[in-house]
Amino acid sequence: MFIRTILAALLCLLLGFARAGETSPEQLLASLKFQHGRITLADGIATLDLPAGFRYLDPADAGRLLSEGWGNPPGIKTLGMIVPTAVNPLAAHGWGVVITYENDGHVDDGDADGIKYDELLQSMQEAMTGANEERKKQGYASMTLIGWAEKPHYDKASHKLYWAKELHTEGDQYNGLNYNIRVLGREGVLVLNAVAGMDQIGQIRDEMKNVTAFTDFAPGHRYADFDEKTDKVAEYGIAALIAGGAAAKLGLFGKLLALVLAFKKVVFVGGAIAASWLWTMLGRRRKVNLSKPG
Repeated sequence: MFIRTILAALLCLLLGFARAGETSPEQLLASLKFQHGRITLADGIATLDLPAGFRYLDPADAGRLLSEGWGNPPGIKTLGMIVPTAVNPLAAHGWGVVITYENDGHVDDGDADGIKYDELLQSMQEAMTGANEERKKQGYASMTLIGWAEKPHYDKASHKLYWAKELHTEGDQYNGLNYNIRVLGREGVLVLNAVAGMDQIGQIRDEMKNVTAFTDFAPGHRYADFDEKTDKVAEYGIAALIAGGAAAKLGLFGKLLALVLAFKKVVFVGGAIAASWLWTMLGRRRKVNLSKPG
């Protein structure tokens, strides 16, 4: 009886917090304007031909999902997000693909065959560890790069780079997944970053094959359209794309923001989700009490 009373009090308190908050999960989801069909990105540089299983959020709504829904800092600039139609993006197994564009110039892929990926991984792990002190100062949990969830590989025919990282955020029970694809273009790189749980890697690997099939640069902006006489060449190659690309040229907080995109976590723990958990616990205990003899 005492435990039920305590849980009930906590439930009331958490429901009060949920009411006092600006946006509930249901309100956030209802406010997002999902788009379908053909989507034009970055002033016509690239396009998405979305099939029935996917939908698109513009940069403003993508920013709200990333910050209010997934716990990332506000102000992250993207070209929007691709999310599956069959899954609530705020659910435990919700996932999405963050789209950005790095317009630092044409990336020479000549170093692709000579990259030592184990050494590259070690340097990335050290960089992430070194950034954790600043992450904590900014109010974010420490992150650890566990290793490759899928070792990098480059498709020279399609000029697409693939790799996946397994990450752990301090305090989380489960590890996160960053499944990365870079589509090289004439003047820059289209960045597709799928954010999900590590236990979803099989599903995400298959789904990203669909994503790359309907995502491409528009004619005139593709890798083969590069003109060495007029077009700018990027100061980095394939290895730097994996290690951070343009983020490597930013200040420490810029690097921090680039790394923050690596996680998805529910930020409504103080409200509806925790309240739902307590309600379930109360229900279970009620059933147990009712089943006791005499």
